[in-house]
Amino acid sequence: MPGSAYRIGALALSSVCLDAAAAAAPTTGAGSTLPAGSVVQVVVGLAAVLALVAGLAWLLKRFSGLRGAGTGLIRIVGGAAVGQRERIVLVEVGSTWLLVGVAPGQVRALHTMTKTESAAAPQVAGPADQGFASRLRRMLEKADHD
Repeated sequence: MPGSAYRIGALALSSVCLDAAAAAAPTTGAGSTLPAGSVVQVVVGLAAVLALVAGLAWLLKRFSGLRGAGTGLIRIVGGAAVGQRERIVLVEVGSTWLLVGVAPGQVRALHTMTKTESAAAPQVAGPADQGFASRLRRMLEKADHD
């Protein structure tokens, strides 16, 4: 799939370049030169096409990671960054939840629990409950219970 977007971009680029070259080619006289205006027009057109191809490639790369609703065997339930390049991720595999630590070059299972145990896990807070004070209160309550 990603290769087809690049092929379409390459075809569009070559088509624009060939059209611009054909339009700028002198029709009579072997010694005539191109006027400066048509050279500028070709360069601007080429830059626009290259910018379009780069933008489409960026969009394709950015949105190619989107998956369906996660109805398969493995589903990512949630995750959180714990450093600049380190994350913890909660992964559901069948009826088991795995807490996984992900760092550059390594992935480690930190904790495993059955899905029935996880029913008591805290739910994701709603938009009204996103303040620092409420998060701190929940963390302190959790620390008291542990």
